[in-house]
Parts: sequence; C-alpha cells; structure tokens
Amino acid sequence: MNCLLLDTATEACSVVLQCQGQVLSRFEICPQQHSQRILPMVDEVLKEGRAVLNQLDFLGFGQGPGSFTGVRIATGILQGLALGSELPVVGISTLAAMAQQAITLYQAQEIYCAIDARMGEVYFAHYSEVEGLATLQGIEQVIPPEVAAELIDSTLLAYGVGTGWAAYPQIIPPQNFTLATDILYPNAEFMLPLAHALFIQGKAQTAEQIQPVYLRDTVTWKKLPGRE
Repeated sequence: MNCLLLDTATEACSVVLQCQGQVLSRFEICPQQHSQRILPMVDEVLKEGRAVLNQLDFLGFGQGPGSFTGVRIATGILQGLALGSELPVVGISTLAAMAQQAITLYQAQEIYCAIDARMGEVYFAHYSEVEGLATLQGIEQVIPPEVAAELIDSTLLAYGVGTGWAAYPQIIPPQNFTLATDILYPNAEFMLPLAHALFIQGKAQTAEQIQPVYLRDTVTWKKLPGRE
C-alpha cells in the first residue's frame, strides 16, 4: 500500500512517504515552526519519491495527543491534502507511534508513554506488543505525574518513552524499567504499521470526518465550514 503520513503534535515535525516499495522520511525538532516546515517536507519526499498524491491509497496523521496548536496544524493540513486528492485518511495516536518505535527498535513488549502536557500533567498510556503492533491497554489520559506513577505495573519488564519522564521526576520508574531516551517524540515513520492496520480494518475516514484528539475536554476543534 502507498501512503503519506505526517505529524506535528509535539516539538517534532515529521513526514513519511511509502510508495512503490520505497520509504522516504523527514524528522526535525523545530518548536513553533511546524506550519512553515510541514508542507516543504511533504514536497521533499514526494519529489524524492517521484510520486504524486493521487498515486497513493490513503493519507494519515498524528491525531494527538500533544500540543493543541501542533495537533490543529496536522489536522488542518491533512484535511486540505485529503480534500484535494479525494483520498481517505487514518488518524494515528502519537502515544501509539512512540510505543511502536520502541517495539521496532528494541523489541519492547510493554511500553509506558508519557508526554509532557504542561500544566503539571502528562499524556499517559500503556501499550503492549500484540502481533507486532502497539496495542492500547486501558485508555489514553491526561493526568498528574503522581497518578501516572501509580498506574505503572512494577512487575513488567517495560520501556518508558516520551518527554514526561524527564519533565516530572515524580514518575519514578521501577528498577526493571528501561527509559528509551532516544524516543522522546512521535515520528511519522513509525506510524506506518499502525496506519496500514487501520486502513486494512476499514477505519479510514473522509477529510470531513477526521478529528484531533486532545484528551483535555476544555479544547474544541473547529470543523470545516458547513460541517458543524
């Protein structure tokens, strides 16, 4: 399957193109520059791959959680690309993407994801490897670090990913826990297995249907005009 995925939910900005047997990606840490960088990165991989959008089967994006502005940017950009190309879209959890990276790089079986959500909280979730894919255990939530610490099963040989561990020392990992300090942000390249699975399962949506995931109830997403 051929697809283009992008993510701008955190300080990182990333794009991956899978087309005609090749995988081309871009990843940058560029706080507050996502709106300037994301489309040039898309153009770069399309040109390098000698591909156009209508050659693809679907598009995908990091739907959150993450920075409110960053998640909005990814959602808006994907809506524009999907409307112009009439391609279906899948949304991938940014927490699941980091868990998938730990599975790919370290063959991790259990992964706890914690992204600094500011305001004294973390975006937190527990994922397990099931048939090669990061599979959510329980729910994704935004909670104080002290609460997150209580949700860690100390009997598991687990990996920790994300910026939350360094930001909040209150989340004390158990002794048999490995912090993957090289997996701090989601990377679109590692969303590929998850995106393929969602597409095969028939979970793709139209541009008008996609929704960002903030986890905080106080934030709302303004839909396309006429789609409220």
